[in-house]
Amino acid sequence: MNTSFSLPQFLSVLKDYNLSIWPLQVVAYLLGISAVFFALKKTRFSNTLITGILSFFWLWNGIVFCLIYWSPVYKMAIYFGVLFIIQGLLFLMTAIKYKLYFGFNRNIFSLVGIVFTVYAMVGYPFIGYFLDHIYPHSFPFGLVPCPLAIFTWGVFLLTDKKLPKFIAIIPFIWSIAAVIPISRGIYEDYGLILSGVLGTVLVFIRDKQNKNVAVEDTSKQHNNDR
Repeated sequence: MNTSFSLPQFLSVLKDYNLSIWPLQVVAYLLGISAVFFALKKTRFSNTLITGILSFFWLWNGIVFCLIYWSPVYKMAIYFGVLFIIQGLLFLMTAIKYKLYFGFNRNIFSLVGIVFTVYAMVGYPFIGYFLDHIYPHSFPFGLVPCPLAIFTWGVFLLTDKKLPKFIAIIPFIWSIAAVIPISRGIYEDYGLILSGVLGTVLVFIRDKQNKNVAVEDTSKQHNNDR
C-alpha cells in the first residue's frame, strides 16, 4: 500500500481533477458565497441551507476527490474519503434532525469566522499562486479537503449558539494533520492548522459564554408541541 505522496504527484492529481470537473469550481464559489451571505443575512431557510452546503462539500470531497481521484495513487486517501463521507453525513443529519443556528454578531468570533472563510476562498489560492500552484495544478475552493476544512471552521464561528462538539471532531483532526501536506511543500496549509487550533479555542470560549442551546432537536420539539 502506498502510504506516502510527493508534491509533484499530488499536483498531477489536481491537474486531472480540475480539468475533469470544470466548471464546478465556479459553482463551488457560488455555494461558498451563498453560505456566508445567508449567515450574514438570516432567513427562515438560512440554517438548513448552510448546513446542506457543508454536507454537499464534505460528501463530494470524500466520494469524488478522495476515493475516485486521489486513492488510485495514494491508498491512504481511502480512509480520508471515509472520514469526509462521515462528516458529510453528520452535516446531513444535523440539517434534517437538528438545526445549527447561524448569524453574524459584532464580536471577535464572527470576525475571525469571516477571516477564515475569506482565506479559504481568496487567500489560499492567492498564496498558492506564488507557490506555483496555478490552474490546473491549483486547489479548488470547496472541492479539495484543506480549503474546505478552513472554510468549515469559518462557518462554525458564524454560528450564534453553542456548536455540538461532535460536528467539529473530524475538521479538527484534519486541521492538525495539515503538518503532513506542509512538510510536502503545501505551505498554504499553515492557515489550516491556525484555523483548526484557533477555531477550536474560540468555539469553546464562545460556547462557555453563551447560555443558549446551539442545536434544537426538531423531532423532540415537535413531540413537545403535541
